[in-house]
Amino acid sequence: MTLADSGPRSAGPARGRPRSEAVEIAILEGVMKLLEDGVPLAELSIERIARTAGVGKATIYRRWNGKEELFVDVMRAAEPPDPELPGTSMRDDLIVLLEALRRRGLKNRSSAIMHNVHAQMKSSPRIWNAYHTNVVNPRRELGMEVLRRGQRNGELRADVDLELANDMFTGPMLLRAVLRPDSELPEGLAEQIVDEVLAGLRPVSSPEP
Repeated sequence: MTLADSGPRSAGPARGRPRSEAVEIAILEGVMKLLEDGVPLAELSIERIARTAGVGKATIYRRWNGKEELFVDVMRAAEPPDPELPGTSMRDDLIVLLEALRRRGLKNRSSAIMHNVHAQMKSSPRIWNAYHTNVVNPRRELGMEVLRRGQRNGELRADVDLELANDMFTGPMLLRAVLRPDSELPEGLAEQIVDEVLAGLRPVSSPEP
């Protein structure tokens, strides 16, 4: 799998010297090559990664504090890039976020190596926690900010629990993408989910006596 065309990744904390994009890509692709060759995450040492990428161990440590940070960046680079939100409305932003989630689900289904690595990450609490801290949680916070903005703009009722609403939007897509791998992830699903949930969050008129 080639990561050079995977698109921009979210910038992480500054680590040592300025990054060389070519060197970083070589390191990330070196890790992916080892994974594709069947080397388990637990057996991936910095020394082995450096040898595969053709760099020194110090080069890796100047960019990452340890294997956990490196593995998170490998997965983030292998996934479809996070989208830019149009900012035209809460509905439009939510559809873009859910469409990105749908595409990640499709990528995980079509890539045996990514599916395998995700499974291995879950068995390593340190790597899984790092992935959640640096990738999953920022994505969730972005969704929360979209809902907060929608609530401020009057696009969402003021009494709506935003944490719960966020789960209501992302839940159906996650259910299909993760818990029901045989279910379809068709185009237009993101828009369908957003519109169905928004319909349920609109004020309901009182029935006539």
